[in-house]
Amino acid sequence: MADDLSSALRELADSAASPAPMTGAEVRRRAASRRRRRYSALAGGTVAAVATLAFGLTTALGGPEPHRHPALPPAASLTAPTADAASPAAPAASVPPSNEPSPTAPTLAGPTPPAPTAGGASATAPAAIVACAVTDLALSATNEDEKGKPVRHLLLTVTNTGNKKCNLYAYPYLKFPYARAPIAVIEDSKEAPATLAPGEKAYAALLASGGHMDTYDTNTIPLGLRGPNPGSKPSEPVNVSLPGQVSFDDGARVTYWIPASGLALRFIMSS
Repeated sequence: MADDLSSALRELADSAASPAPMTGAEVRRRAASRRRRRYSALAGGTVAAVATLAFGLTTALGGPEPHRHPALPPAASLTAPTADAASPAAPAASVPPSNEPSPTAPTLAGPTPPAPTAGGASATAPAAIVACAVTDLALSATNEDEKGKPVRHLLLTVTNTGNKKCNLYAYPYLKFPYARAPIAVIEDSKEAPATLAPGEKAYAALLASGGHMDTYDTNTIPLGLRGPNPGSKPSEPVNVSLPGQVSFDDGARVTYWIPASGLALRFIMSS
C-alpha cells in the first residue's frame, strides 16, 4: 500500500510539472497500468485480511497454540465444597467383612467340659460325701467317772466301719420311750460336720443327770443320726449299751459330734 501511495505522489508531481505532450494511446496505456496496480494492492490487502481472519477462527475453534499456558481455575473452585453443595455425595467405600472376633465379645478358649454321666455327676468330678448310715457305724458308750461313783459322765463313740467316707451331722438324737423331748444339746459345742474315713472315730459327751428329782433308770439308750438339713427327721434309733445302769433326768445334756474325745468331754466334766 505504501508503494502505491508513493507512485501516486510521484505521478501527481509529474503531472504538476510541465509534462511532455502525450498521444491519446499513451494516456490510455498509463491509465490501464494504474488500474492494474490498484487491483494488485487491493488483492494483497484482501489476502492479508483473510489470513488474519483465518488465524483468529483457528484459535477460537481450538486450534494448536504452541505456547499457551492452562488458565488457573477461578478462586471459588479452589475452596473445598460445603455440605450444601449440589454435587452428589461420593459412595461410601465398601469394607470387606472381618473374620476377627469383636473386641466387646471376646471368645473364651478352653477345654470342653465332659458330658455328665447317667447318674447326673461329671465323670471327673469327685463323688459327694454322703451322710453316715447307722448300718455302717459301730456305736459304744463308756463311763468317764471315777470308779465307785455314780455314772453321770459318758462318752459316746462312733466308728466308721464302712468302705467309704461319710459325714456325721449335728449331734446324737437321744430320746427315751415316752419322753416328751430328746436330750437337749450343748450349743457351745457346735462344730462343723465330722467327716469320717473308714476306721475313723467321732465323739459326743453325754451328761446323764443335772441333779433333778425325776429320773429314768436304764442300761441302754436309743441313738439316732440327724440329717444334713436342720429339723430333718432323724434315722431310726439304735439301742446303745451303757456301762451299767444309769439314771437320767431332765438336766441331761449332750454335745455335738466332735473329732477329739478330750474336747468333747471338756463341755461336761465341770458339771
